[in-house]
Amino acid sequence: MNLILFGPPGAGKGTQAKILIERFNIVQISTGDMLREEVKSGSDLGKLAKEIMDKGNLVSDEIIMSMIKKRITKPDCENGFILDGFPRTYNQAVNLDTILNSLNLKIDKVIEINVDEKLLFQRILNRASENQSTRDDDNSEILKNRIIVYKKDTLPVLEYYRKLNKLYTIDGMQNIEEVSKNILKIIS
Repeated sequence: MNLILFGPPGAGKGTQAKILIERFNIVQISTGDMLREEVKSGSDLGKLAKEIMDKGNLVSDEIIMSMIKKRITKPDCENGFILDGFPRTYNQAVNLDTILNSLNLKIDKVIEINVDEKLLFQRILNRASENQSTRDDDNSEILKNRIIVYKKDTLPVLEYYRKLNKLYTIDGMQNIEEVSKNILKIIS
């Protein structure tokens, strides 16, 4: 089973991914983690990515797609994978499908965890006040910007998957167990 989880920062994607990983023995794939891993490994791809990131630039779709292709062919992806926050753009979605087709794979479901922005801000601020070790992105200005970027970049991607009849939207303002139950209904 190959899934994509979408939702703005703080929607609970990470929490839900952990539940799915446990339940279905699949892996979560994060492009950020992959970039750091490639750089650490010192591979040619890692060296190229490091050079780009050291200049403060975004790594190209070509490099990201190459890393995704390499990652999903690893043995731990045999049971499936969850892409978290990827693809971020329409072009990445189209390129992902091309890669998956070449490997005789497909995305089974795309699940959007939909949340109310005002309540989301409160949730993030509560998380920041409850935890001693706050995340860098747990402040309102950064969060507002991340949500603006998320909406701008992600809406065309959601529309792409809607046209392919793969998009399912759930109410992310419910408690963790209810959100999880709804996701399980969709993928069962």
